[in-house]
Amino acid sequence: MSFVWTIAGVLDVLPAAERLDLLAAPVAKAIEELDAARLGVAEIDPELADTAAFCERYGVPLTASANCVVVAGKRGDDVRYAACLVLATTRADVNGLVRRRLDARRASFAPMDEAVRRTGMAYGGITPVGLPPEWPILVDEAVAAAPELVIGSGVRHSKLFVPGDVLAGLPGAEVVPGLGR
Repeated sequence: MSFVWTIAGVLDVLPAAERLDLLAAPVAKAIEELDAARLGVAEIDPELADTAAFCERYGVPLTASANCVVVAGKRGDDVRYAACLVLATTRADVNGLVRRRLDARRASFAPMDEAVRRTGMAYGGITPVGLPPEWPILVDEAVAAAPELVIGSGVRHSKLFVPGDVLAGLPGAEVVPGLGR
């Protein structure tokens, strides 16, 4: 039995395990190790991958979209990376909660080329599914509690549909109250 995605708007969401070709390689590999029955994927126009344009075109509620950002925290010469997953209607508290969680003096969004190189995913499609295993995945409590969300798929030509509890249960995931502001 397939999951029914009430947030899909006009998109045709298929079981992710049946369309691994729509995912970045590290995402496809990670999905094979997850409860794939609860993950869906939909093909989209890559020019509409950015959240606002995507939601408007496909009728997906902005409140059901989550963004994943890669953060680099620095202390001296040491750089630590983390992924932050927050609702699209909020922003990650990079200079407060994330900086402290990484035990860094400074924290900022990782440069685009660095994020792409380290994740093996396309910029604008980076997702917490399939990230390097040593990275913490900081998940806002609102994301973890959401019954269904749309997130990146590692590429710009598709989106993943996933329940928040699956994201909170990813290896390395930590639910962080107040992460999204």
